[in-house]
Amino acid sequence: MKNFSQILAAAVLGIAAASCASPAKMAEMAENVQVTCEPAVLEVVAGQINADVTVTYPDGYFHPQAILEVTPVLLYEGGEAEMRPFMYQGEKVKDNYKAVSSKGQTVRERVYFDYVEGMESARLVLRGKVLHKNKSWELPMKKVADGCNTTYMLVERDGEIAYKADNYQEILVQTAEGQIKYGINSADVAGKELSSKSIKDFQAALDEIAANSRKTLVGTEVVAYASPDGGKDLNAKLSGKRSQTADKAFDKVTKGKETGETTVRSVGQDWEGFQELVAQSDIEDKDLILRVLSMYSDPAVRESEIKNISEVYTALKSNVLPELRRARFIANVEYQNYSPEELLQLVDDNIDVLDEEALLRAASLVKAPAKKADLYRKAIDKYGSDRARFNLGVALLQSGKTAEAEKAFAQVQEKDAALNNALGIIALQNDDLDAAAKYFKKAGTEEAAANQAVVDILHGEYDKAAAALKDKTGFNVALAQILVDNPDAAEKALTCKCPRSNYLRAIIAARRGDAEAVADCLAKAGKIKAFAARAEKDVEFAQYR
Repeated sequence: MKNFSQILAAAVLGIAAASCASPAKMAEMAENVQVTCEPAVLEVVAGQINADVTVTYPDGYFHPQAILEVTPVLLYEGGEAEMRPFMYQGEKVKDNYKAVSSKGQTVRERVYFDYVEGMESARLVLRGKVLHKNKSWELPMKKVADGCNTTYMLVERDGEIAYKADNYQEILVQTAEGQIKYGINSADVAGKELSSKSIKDFQAALDEIAANSRKTLVGTEVVAYASPDGGKDLNAKLSGKRSQTADKAFDKVTKGKETGETTVRSVGQDWEGFQELVAQSDIEDKDLILRVLSMYSDPAVRESEIKNISEVYTALKSNVLPELRRARFIANVEYQNYSPEELLQLVDDNIDVLDEEALLRAASLVKAPAKKADLYRKAIDKYGSDRARFNLGVALLQSGKTAEAEKAFAQVQEKDAALNNALGIIALQNDDLDAAAKYFKKAGTEEAAANQAVVDILHGEYDKAAAALKDKTGFNVALAQILVDNPDAAEKALTCKCPRSNYLRAIIAARRGDAEAVADCLAKAGKIKAFAARAEKDVEFAQYR
């Protein structure tokens, strides 16, 4: 019993001594101070490292007359960054610092640092100093957290942007035609019509089509008309009779020639041809006639109104109406344009035969970035092509020549959504995120929305980015899902087998605790030295090294 009493007394004295620790003892007892950090692994978000540090001072630790200076410091490869110290005071200190009770107290502080390169493997520590009167005592450095996650910095800034399409037609629809003319109110075909220049040209065209391997005759047509003078019903019947005699004439002039399937039809009054001939004529009041045609759709009213313009009608009877008493023989042809292989060969051998559309198509087929850009410059110089100006900017942008691309886009005349998206990508690559966001909003396209998601990731708005990229695939889609801790969706979004995508797969595997998959994916990603070097410091793989 006596021994127990002595032990109890000694314990009481120990507690009493502890509760009255001198300022110097605070340094010796620093190991009793508990420190935790949230998050436990530091993370860079929008270029900032923020964390909440909680420090618990035990009962009897803090001397009532002491001041404690605590400095958060981030130690990293190549240097260190320190914050302005937090200042605490004992209960009997008359100052304006945060007071800490000698009976124990927990304090919580926000620490923040600007990210600089090298902080990936940083270590957050607390340096402390006890101050009392004119003396000071250094506290042992206290480690708070290891590592600094920079996964969001993997975001691709290339941007989604498409070349403007060409209008190159692989198959050109063409026609060749001749015609025969009729006398007024007649459906008889005069013999001289079958040997007219128009018919001879048509026959020669059929021969040329048959001999040209690029041309395919799709079919032929016989179309009969009546001039729009006289009654509608009368002209409909007359046009019908002319279609019958024209069909027989067609058989005569095409005998022995390939014509394909021939269709025969009757149009009736040829108001369309009438309008076209009047527009091409030098009739003094042709604008008045065209105005009548636009004002009235009823054939009888049209004819009546035109006849009321007596002088004009006289000119029409002599120069226009006879040309509309006709039947047309039409050959419909498909012309096989230059193939992709031919276009590429012509680029090297005879580029000047290519028109604007062919030149734009050829540029789209070329793989070498420098040659592609040269073809767009050719289209700009030769045709003043605005699409080529835009596409040159895209080609330069995709070659990593941001400054040159910006100059190219500045020359584009059409200030459309595509251009705003392009300028947004330029701003994004120049790290002007506010300007980029304005351009993407102004563009309002699906491409711009995907590019805005990159801005959101860089701003630390991961949920917003993930929502914008939902149901899409690609690297940035997967990255956004990783950042919102959705590894299954991230894995689904990765379709590429490239090293970059395999690096993301390694992160997904690490977060799932799959060491074998981590090793496999990092081996594939490590084919690019930059990824191999990053993996050695990446906190995502800290437990697998």
